[in-house]
Amino acid sequence: MDLFLTQVVPVRQKLYRFAYRLLGNEEDAQDVTQDVLMKVWSQQEKMTELQNMEAWCMRITRNLALDKIKSKKYRLADELDRAGEVPATQHSPHAIAEKNDVMIKVRQVISELPEKYRTIIQLRDMDGYSYQEIADILELDMNEVKVNLHRARKAVREKLQNIQVYGL
Repeated sequence: MDLFLTQVVPVRQKLYRFAYRLLGNEEDAQDVTQDVLMKVWSQQEKMTELQNMEAWCMRITRNLALDKIKSKKYRLADELDRAGEVPATQHSPHAIAEKNDVMIKVRQVISELPEKYRTIIQLRDMDGYSYQEIADILELDMNEVKVNLHRARKAVREKLQNIQVYGL
């Protein structure tokens, strides 16, 4: 129980944010986070054997979120709804609108990536996980993480350039 309280409970917000990014829905993300905590709780005997508890919890979160997506044929929320979540700044309304447009395009491009690329780019560039942590979470070799992250960033960059130059 000590391991659960000291290593799992503190990361529950990270688990929620990760689930939310995968599902795009607050209620479903809360459900998945709760399911993860219950699953981890039920497998307490494994906790002492694990080297990276957070990575294990993130992997469970990813798997449960993907199961939810598959079972419900989930649709990500409309990007325009998310645009309202960007906090207001002291910039001009024009600058804010321009920034929101860019963020909408970036999110849209990322959402169109294959699932593996999308997950890696979210874990690294949005959540700040190290390559090794991502490798642990996704059960991949660290070189594979680096290659896939490079390819994901390149795909995002190329799509954004096509949008900017050709309006595609």
